[in-house]
Amino acid sequence: MTDDPLPPPSPTPLSGRTTARTAAVIPAAGRGVRLGPGAPKALRALGGTPMLIHAIRAMADSRAVSLVVVVAPPDGAAEVKTLLDAHALPDRTDFLVVPGGESRQESVKAGLDALPPGYDIVLVHDAARPLVPVDTVDAVIEAVRDGAPAVVPALPLTDTVKQVEPAGEPGAPEPVVATPDRSLLRAVQTPQGFDRATLERAHETVKGNVTDDASMVEQLGLPVVTVPGHEEAFKVTRPLDLVLAEAVLARRRLNDGF
Repeated sequence: MTDDPLPPPSPTPLSGRTTARTAAVIPAAGRGVRLGPGAPKALRALGGTPMLIHAIRAMADSRAVSLVVVVAPPDGAAEVKTLLDAHALPDRTDFLVVPGGESRQESVKAGLDALPPGYDIVLVHDAARPLVPVDTVDAVIEAVRDGAPAVVPALPLTDTVKQVEPAGEPGAPEPVVATPDRSLLRAVQTPQGFDRATLERAHETVKGNVTDDASMVEQLGLPVVTVPGHEEAFKVTRPLDLVLAEAVLARRRLNDGF
C-alpha cells in the first residue's frame, strides 16, 4: 500500500475484453449497528481477521482488479491504513485508503473521485460481503467488458414475498396488499460492476437517497443486467450472519486450504 499518488495507467478502450483496467471501491465507513455495540461492522473479526480484509482480498483475488480503493470512516483513515499494512495483501494489486462521507452514497463518490485516470471498469463492493467467490467477481467484470453499463450479481428468491402497507408503529400488524411473482424477483449482491463513465454520471446526476449504485444507473434510464450470484456472497448484518460466515470460512479452510 502507498499513500503517494498512483501513476495513471494507459487508457484502453472498454471494448478491449482482456485489457480494460478494473478498480474496486469498498465503502467501509458505516457503523453496522445491527451487529451490536463494538467496532464498526467492517472491522469485526471473521476467523481472526477483520471482515474488511476478507472483502479486500476477495476483490484482489481477481487478476483483473489492479486497484482497490477502501473508503474509511471520516475520522478512521489512519486506522484503516494501519490495518492494511498489518495484513498480507497481493503484491500485484495497488491499494488506497480515503476518508468517506456520512452516507454510503457520499462514500462511494469519495472512492470514485480518488480513482486515477485509465481505469475503465469500476466495481463497488460491500465490506460486509467478505466471502464473495472470485468467480462471481470475474463474471461481473466480464459482463461489463462485453458492453453492459451496469451489472449486478443476483440470486432467485426462495421465499414467497409479500407487499404490505407499512404499520403506523413498530411491531403493529401490517396488511398485505399484494404477492409479487417471485420468479420475476432477484436478491441483489455485490460487487456491482460499471462502466466508469456511467457510474460517475450517475453520482453526479442522482441526488436522492438510494440503496445501491445500480439503482442510480436505472434512474438514468440505462440498462442494468444481472449475472448469477453466489450463496456465499451474503451480507453479514446480524450476529447470526457472522456465525454463518465463520462456518463458511471454516469449511473453506478445511476443504481448500483457504
